[in-house]
Amino acid sequence: MNRLDRSSLFDRLPLLRRRQLIIKAIRSFFDARDYLEVETSYLVPSPGEEVHLEPFLSIYETPWGEKQNLFLHTSPEFAMKRIVAELHQPVYQLARVWRNKEGGPTHSPEFTMLEWYHPHCSLVELMDETEQLCKVLFPQQINYKNQQIRFDLPFECLTIQQAFQRYVGVDILSVPENAQYLADAAGCKLRDSETWEDLFFRLLLEKIEPNIGKERPTFLTHWPVKQAALAKIDSADPRVALRFELYAGGLELANAFEELTDPIEQRQRFMNDRQQRENLYPNAPRWEMDEAFLKALSMMPPCSGIAVGVDRLVMLATGAKNIQDILWI
Repeated sequence: MNRLDRSSLFDRLPLLRRRQLIIKAIRSFFDARDYLEVETSYLVPSPGEEVHLEPFLSIYETPWGEKQNLFLHTSPEFAMKRIVAELHQPVYQLARVWRNKEGGPTHSPEFTMLEWYHPHCSLVELMDETEQLCKVLFPQQINYKNQQIRFDLPFECLTIQQAFQRYVGVDILSVPENAQYLADAAGCKLRDSETWEDLFFRLLLEKIEPNIGKERPTFLTHWPVKQAALAKIDSADPRVALRFELYAGGLELANAFEELTDPIEQRQRFMNDRQQRENLYPNAPRWEMDEAFLKALSMMPPCSGIAVGVDRLVMLATGAKNIQDILWI
């Protein structure tokens, strides 16, 4: 479905009214907890460092004819962390974000992201706060794609290791980072040019995600260090990062980190990501490293943060099968 194929605005109005109620409830939730709502720039010189996301490129021309490459951000994360580093205060934002080459029933190239950052909050405490928000936004039980999902029960919490053991039959933290070895252990055929990381995500998509968040939402926690991104490494188990994702009804709703605040380690991760992006996507656009963000990390307090797809929350709440149905125009 594209925007031209969907039903009329009048027919979709009940879904869109529900969308606005959810956004109002989100603001009320954070305002009541003394969060500061912020609004950061959408056009930025450095859009993010996630390997597989491609930003939209724009050209800024000054009144004097000078030109500069700017990008529509893929997330407000870097800017929001700079605010936390300076103010040491919890902040949230309902931001428009852009990701090129995305589409499908649950993806749009432009969508609304809720992000919040909570200083002196552990990953476990952030899971509790996320669960509280969901229980404000949803009734005790919803029906989504013929699944009865209970929000009145405690959310399920599974580590990645437990999920792979249960649904794939593999101890993902013990197998070598060798794609063929993992394929053999999982009993599947390795595809041409498929890397260990590619296979990890294929098994996650095909065998784990369809089986979690069906009866109650599920936190999938403690990801392998190769998927640490901007998360701290767990001091109790250096094989994993302090990261979780939230799933319900077959939808990935959120991605969260106990934030890495070491600028030296973060710079090295960015360099590794850049090399991987260059190898995989040699024709993709390039940009300068976000030095302001890296400088701010040294002043950032211990903190946890999360990004939540607002459109997917609305899909879950309304039963919409396509993200286009809950977008205004």
